[in-house]
Amino acid sequence: MIHLSEKQQLENEIKQILDTLEAEKQKLGYYEDKDEQLRYLPSGLFLKLRDYQRGLDYNQWVAETFMDDCPPPGFLFEWSVFLFMSGKIKEAEYKLVETFISNTYVFDKFFDRQIVPIDKVEYLEFEHVAFVDNFKYSFKQEELAPFVNWFTVFEQSDRFSSVAKRFVKSQVQLQIEDDPERIFYLERVDWQILNEYGQYISNDLPPAE
Repeated sequence: MIHLSEKQQLENEIKQILDTLEAEKQKLGYYEDKDEQLRYLPSGLFLKLRDYQRGLDYNQWVAETFMDDCPPPGFLFEWSVFLFMSGKIKEAEYKLVETFISNTYVFDKFFDRQIVPIDKVEYLEFEHVAFVDNFKYSFKQEELAPFVNWFTVFEQSDRFSSVAKRFVKSQVQLQIEDDPERIFYLERVDWQILNEYGQYISNDLPPAE
């Protein structure tokens, strides 16, 4: 249970960040936040508050506002929790796939398994194995228990295993590939996977009202 003072402190932190982003927009005429990356912080604060709907709405706002963004794994993971806790199971699956693609070591860190570095291409800083040293979520957190139970089953599913193996294999191949056409193809496997998974969940969702 969150004490009132702790809850108010979290709310104040969220407000300060949003005020800073808004002040930047007033000054520049648009949202930038290139260096600070403040935009990612409220997501974790909403999760601490267990305010899943506001977290979901906020993360969607970030995605729509910073359209060329490459969100870090923690942000994507939090987004998956929000989706799951809001009953959007297929969308939560998609975000977990996106989380894995952004860092293939995060799941091992979450489940407290041995982490073995893979000799593969890792272009962005948050794709590296060292990133998970600061990943703050764990399967032991009681407030995540329903999510953990579902996540455990999903990670062991044939569908996810196939996606994970396909992505890792492509990144390992990229490390040694020298054919331009193959490189072009392999560098886009992540987008192919997400596009295919998006189509899969779209076909499985009820039609929009």
